Amino acid sequence: MQLSKRLQAVASMVTSGNRVADIGCDHAYTSIYLVKNMISPYVIAMDVNQGPIDKARENIEKYGVADKIAIRKSDGLEKLQAGEVDTILIAGMGGRLMIRILTGNMRALSSVSELVLQPQSEIHLVRKALKDLGFLIIKESMLKEDGKFYVILKARTASSNLNDRDYQLTKPEHFYYGRLLLEEKNPVLFEYLQSEKQMYKKIYNELIALPTKQSIERQNELVELISVIDNAVNYYKEGRQ
Repeated sequence: MQLSKRLQAVASMVTSGNRVADIGCDHAYTSIYLVKNMISPYVIAMDVNQGPIDKARENIEKYGVADKIAIRKSDGLEKLQAGEVDTILIAGMGGRLMIRILTGNMRALSSVSELVLQPQSEIHLVRKALKDLGFLIIKESMLKEDGKFYVILKARTASSNLNDRDYQLTKPEHFYYGRLLLEEKNPVLFEYLQSEKQMYKKIYNELIALPTKQSIERQNELVELISVIDNAVNYYKEGRQ
């Protein structure tokens, strides 16, 4: 089966051989892709709504993988037991919701070695939450599809025999735009940075004409965000360490 470019990128982040919990599985296309392509031997497809659960069951039976994919109606990680899977995969949700899901069942979260996440918004909050939860982001990818930008994160527990210093997030631009993406000078991120700066400058210029307290506060926030973007753009300059 064929996934979108975004979901293919998400699936490719899963470590081969890992058991996966696909949270917010929708119609289970990613779950099916993982087992059909022998990336994962076993997937638990989970969704909070009955409609997607019914459609997921239909698709799983259609593709003949019912013996490799379990289906559960679950609010986030609620129905996931500790030790059942190695990877938690969450794609296509807002950042704050994703954080709520990850912290909603700490027993299950602490039993996995890997997270594959594709937040739709407030990615800096997700990166901060991962650090607070003891995970290191060991891989990031960024792509553009149908005019939208997407970031996919792969994180592992800090005890996974990794050189922590290579993955620590220590600067604002690391949280907002990803240390790994910046250090590799990711071209899609560079396009995004240019777009973000242009948008923030336009908003800032519009707010100057509105000298209210709220407007001034927002102007100050935008100045800080533009400064973070400028620091991020510096990574693309020759000789940046």
